[in-house]
Amino acid sequence: MGLQQEIMTAMKTAMKAKDQTALAALRAVKSEILLAKTSGAGDELSEADEIKLLQKLVKQRKDSAAIFNEQGRADLAEPELAQAAVIEQFLPEQLSEEEIEKVVVMTIDDIGASGMQDMGKVMGIVSKELSGQADGKTISTIVKAKLMN
Repeated sequence: MGLQQEIMTAMKTAMKAKDQTALAALRAVKSEILLAKTSGAGDELSEADEIKLLQKLVKQRKDSAAIFNEQGRADLAEPELAQAAVIEQFLPEQLSEEEIEKVVVMTIDDIGASGMQDMGKVMGIVSKELSGQADGKTISTIVKAKLMN
């Protein structure tokens, strides 16, 4: 079953349960899928495109929540985090920091990276390999830590 069908099924469930937070998040996903399809990408999105789309939506909500928290508006941050959690259900299982660290160390050894000047190479390879399984900020933090040593 494609992502769009999964979203529609989840929307029906959210409507029946009168879950407004989930419904808002799922409508946002449906809207982004429709926008992506009509922007010339063709009739169907690849699985990688769907994952990128979902990750973007989750990141937007987490960033908004962080801004709201900085401004002392927990009442606005909570719905954003709740929506992010709903959207994350459709993403592949995320890797732990230890698992990401193993991939980063292997990549550094494989390409012989020796310092921060190699960060771009390492980030490119690791990001491709872990696409959809880890967010870029976590990967970047681990790569920086490993290349500084």
